[in-house]
Amino acid sequence: MYQPKLLLCTDMDRTVIPNGIQPEHPDARKRFRKFCKQPGVSLVYVTGRHQTLVKQAIKNFVLPEPDFVITDVGTKIYQVIDDKWLELRSWEEEIDKDWHGKNREQIQQLLSNITELNLQENSKQNTHKLSYYLPMNIDKDKVIHRIEKCLNQEGIAASVIWSIDEPKDIGLLDVIPRNATKLHAIEFLQQRLRYKPHEVIFAGDSGNDLPVLCSRINSVLVANAGDEIKKLAQHSAEQNGQVEALYIARADKLNMNGNYSAGVLQGVWHFAPDFRDALRQAGIFP
Repeated sequence: MYQPKLLLCTDMDRTVIPNGIQPEHPDARKRFRKFCKQPGVSLVYVTGRHQTLVKQAIKNFVLPEPDFVITDVGTKIYQVIDDKWLELRSWEEEIDKDWHGKNREQIQQLLSNITELNLQENSKQNTHKLSYYLPMNIDKDKVIHRIEKCLNQEGIAASVIWSIDEPKDIGLLDVIPRNATKLHAIEFLQQRLRYKPHEVIFAGDSGNDLPVLCSRINSVLVANAGDEIKKLAQHSAEQNGQVEALYIARADKLNMNGNYSAGVLQGVWHFAPDFRDALRQAGIFP
């Protein structure tokens, strides 16, 4: 008997974690947990959080246990087996090539003259992620340009990822190997686990999800995402010729409001028709 399979990759904060200002559908997380237990579904969290904060979130928000976790903005991948988190060393070896023998401390020293940058706490750094705070009143584009120019001069291939800590109203800058992005990490897992393109779905909500949202990977932008991100995602998907691969969730006839995990489930319904019967039988959708 044919068993469809799905690699469901989702951001955490303001995607399956309802920590934005918009209301959560009252049954959404319960239905999301139920769906993730369905045969053929493998769950991957893709997050800027580090391992400890991911574990806390799973406990505090009663989220389903994942099969894999991509943490620290794509710089670490773990396989979760019986509550044991096993780091994929093959991924670390893959992204290490971009820094050409330089370690995080050496890159930090190279950027020490950019005084606008404030180093984040040690717990938010790792072997392949250098994280800074940047005040919101600073021109982030100029700072990012200076970082990129400095690293390019040293032959270091890096990505500079900008995001915002909304509760604290502070900008966040992560300097990571160029290929250590959420997009490349998902593609690495897809190839390693031998999933076909139509068997992979990603869900996200913010600017640091855009590289995936605008890629060939079937992607869901949850309804609680900001209007600016929605417009930018649509425009970028059009520019990349990937309009059909982007679904923007909203309140619909399935009696879901599109916010957080409700939007994720609506995206599964949209992109994975082979799982519609499973969604109905589990009472997730009518």
